[in-house]
Amino acid sequence: MKLGKYKHYKNILVQVLGVALHSETLEELVVYKKLQDFHGFKKGSLWVRPKKMFLEKVTINGKKVPRFKYVSK
Repeated sequence: MKLGKYKHYKNILVQVLGVALHSETLEELVVYKKLQDFHGFKKGSLWVRPKKMFLEKVTINGKKVPRFKYVSK
């Protein structure tokens, strides 16, 4: 998993900080922070999402696109 900036398909810029392991299941979780305010969630807030979900494609208007697309370091 590349560390760096990613753009969510909803046009939200995030910074991936690393990959953590769930303490009970050992599932890989992507740790990231918001680089801008979005729907009441403040810039700099930390988030986690299962790695599998972070890297999956979603269907938008009939087209498959990455949920998060790598942008830069």
